[in-house]
Amino acid sequence: MSSELRDTIAAIAVPGKGILAADESLNTIGKRLASINVENTEQNRRDYREMLFTSPDIHQYISGVILFEETLSQASSSGNTLAEVLNQQGILPGIKVDKGLVDLANTSAEKITQGLDGLKDRLLDYKKLGARFAKWRAVFNISATTPSLRAIEANAHTLARYAAICQDVGIVPIVEPELLMDGKHDLKRCQIATENVLQEVFHQLNLQGILLEGIILKPSMVIQGSECQTQASVDEVANATVSTLLRTVPAAVPTINFLSGGQSAELATAHLSAMNRNHPNLPWQLSFSYGRALQAPSLTIWQGDIRNVEAAKQALHKRAKLNGAATQGQYEASME
Repeated sequence: MSSELRDTIAAIAVPGKGILAADESLNTIGKRLASINVENTEQNRRDYREMLFTSPDIHQYISGVILFEETLSQASSSGNTLAEVLNQQGILPGIKVDKGLVDLANTSAEKITQGLDGLKDRLLDYKKLGARFAKWRAVFNISATTPSLRAIEANAHTLARYAAICQDVGIVPIVEPELLMDGKHDLKRCQIATENVLQEVFHQLNLQGILLEGIILKPSMVIQGSECQTQASVDEVANATVSTLLRTVPAAVPTINFLSGGQSAELATAHLSAMNRNHPNLPWQLSFSYGRALQAPSLTIWQGDIRNVEAAKQALHKRAKLNGAATQGQYEASME
């Protein structure tokens, strides 16, 4: 493994720390800002993200932040770029590099992620701006007939090609296969679908010659659909997720950083903690790469008002600290 990949993995896969996902597209961040009646302008996006990145002592629990392209080179109020603001705290900047979802031909409205064209040149530019790792998201719907084999193979192949390009230029790839919570599927159906997806993802990574020690896996948890009548317990979700990972993820992968995928902030933390508490001595680190589950309390408090900035920062610090405890299996609901 190259020294670049090794050093980046070592800096991110730190016990007690995880990743903040702040890579919302212009459309998605617009929806977040609209929810608090704040206009979606470059200045407001900058102010919001700078507030997050300068939360006190956030480096104690956050080792990396995934940025949107605009944010990587955006100047902070101090004049430094936001990437430099993170670096000064010992937090590594990363970058979302996929170009979003389009319909996959000859499927029932399943999706494929685009963005491979010109990716190497873009990665080299991002690297000059300070990016040390990248992220690419593949999305799968769960139903009685999906994800289809066609969608699984196409997305897994694309994820593997992206990962190969990243490692070729010395950037650590986050491999993110997300199985959406939307739907009526139960825990067992999600487990079967997740196993099918992860098996194919690692098959394709192997075909592309990916060094598994130099990737970060960002999967969704094995959890019932949002419309399912039967709600699994925290321990049931934790145990189903870990058993699925043990069946599909090679021990060479250094760290698995879950996405929250629509879970509440508290539930995402509880599930992560239960995994680590119930299953010590796993071959990989289990941590977090949360977006909304870390940011939501801060966004609600901020409201675009400078008078609320300090309280909003404290809210992010609290959620980061609680998730840091969850990576050690030490989170309890009473800590909320």
